[in-house]
Amino acid sequence: MNLSIKEPYDTAKDMLIRHYDHFSICGNMRNINKTTAGERRIRRMDIVVCGAGKLGETLCRDLCSENHHVVVIDKNKKRIEQMVNTVDLSGVVGNGALLDIQLEAGVATCDIFMAVTPDDEVNIIAAITAKKIGARYVVARVRSPEYSLQMNFLRESLGITLMINPDLVAARAIENMMHFPHALGVDSFSDGRLYIVDVELPENSTYDGMSLKEIGRQHGNVLIGIIERNAGVMIPRGDVVLHAGDRLYLTGLPSEIRAFCQQDMPHVKRPQSALIVGGGRVTRYLLPRLEKMQMRVKVIEQDEDQADLLSGDFPRVEVIWADGTDQEILREERLHNYDVVIALTGVDEENILISIYAYHEGVEKTITKVNRTNLLKILSNVGLQAIITPHRLIADHIIRFVRSTENTEGADIDAFYRLSSGRVEVFQFHITNTSAACDKPLRLIKMKSGVLILCIMRDDEILFPAGNDEIRVGDDVLVVTTRPDFRDITDILE
Repeated sequence: MNLSIKEPYDTAKDMLIRHYDHFSICGNMRNINKTTAGERRIRRMDIVVCGAGKLGETLCRDLCSENHHVVVIDKNKKRIEQMVNTVDLSGVVGNGALLDIQLEAGVATCDIFMAVTPDDEVNIIAAITAKKIGARYVVARVRSPEYSLQMNFLRESLGITLMINPDLVAARAIENMMHFPHALGVDSFSDGRLYIVDVELPENSTYDGMSLKEIGRQHGNVLIGIIERNAGVMIPRGDVVLHAGDRLYLTGLPSEIRAFCQQDMPHVKRPQSALIVGGGRVTRYLLPRLEKMQMRVKVIEQDEDQADLLSGDFPRVEVIWADGTDQEILREERLHNYDVVIALTGVDEENILISIYAYHEGVEKTITKVNRTNLLKILSNVGLQAIITPHRLIADHIIRFVRSTENTEGADIDAFYRLSSGRVEVFQFHITNTSAACDKPLRLIKMKSGVLILCIMRDDEILFPAGNDEIRVGDDVLVVTTRPDFRDITDILE
């Protein structure tokens, strides 16, 4: 165990100017300098994480699993001891915004510094300090809408490489689910032109017993890239036959995916009304999006001051000051009359119980925010539908960032998602240079098992590739794989 202790200091507050706007991920992956050609293509990096909360722990576990050297900083000595004893990392106890703590943690020579404490001001100050003393890249979690107009200034003038907002990312994920009412999960690529949507085939599905080849004749512009069946996951071939209960990950244009789902579940319509339990930051980011969709929205918030603020800021939204975890309250507010119930309180257990109750009351769709990633496997069998995990969404963005800083031979990682409880990874590679994977028909390329090219995006064209298609410089290529450690388009090669 590598543990050092410093006495915590009080943080400086109210040091930064405040403005309002929306942001989620601020930073350009394509402008990041890669490692030099003489270095190993996949190398072990020195990464310091400031903040050992839920997001910090998720990041530390992910980064350690990718064989990076990780140091975590937090004021809470017991929390640091717990992480050092369960994860292969080092720990420093203290205020991560302070220079002496950062120097002790090795920030001055680290590759990446990440400030992900619950305090925006601490994260900004810590990131600025880290960059000034020598950290190569710095990442800061900033959640408050008040700092939005300052994002570009902080990033460009003060050297913060990437700024992340888990609450806005979660709100956008929920918005996507409103556009795909059949979906259990939605991920977008190519600035929203292309989606991966996961759905479960119902009993008596029209696709039950059909092979992928047969489905391709009906829906040629929708590709089934992943199938979950009986707790297993596969990247299927064309002769695979679908069965009711299969969970499919569909890739295609929004209109084509909706047509695929509508044929199987014609009774499922886009939600027109939503009941939200919890009036925190995610709700505040979500409400303008639902209003734009002209949805009828009611929010139940148990904090009187917060309820008053929401009511004043969103006059077209009905805001109720009450305990949304109370089943009597939910019945009084006629929960069963809403098309979707969205559980967004700050307590995972409360969100889970609210959604289970809504499901048993006959609500067509439920969306549940769960922060603790270790609960996800347990929840797969309790009847919950769509689950939003802000920390997992942000962790995926950061892992994409980390992999983008490593040397690649011919592509940038423009998007990265982990699907099927992390068993499958999806990459959007932007092809910057020619390589062994380029400029030859795909039928002549020997690809590894567990790899599938979902599509090629070329200018305004989206190709679901056949054997004679090829990858060219300038293309965006969507790849799905069950193999670990993908970094570059050349990793598809056998």
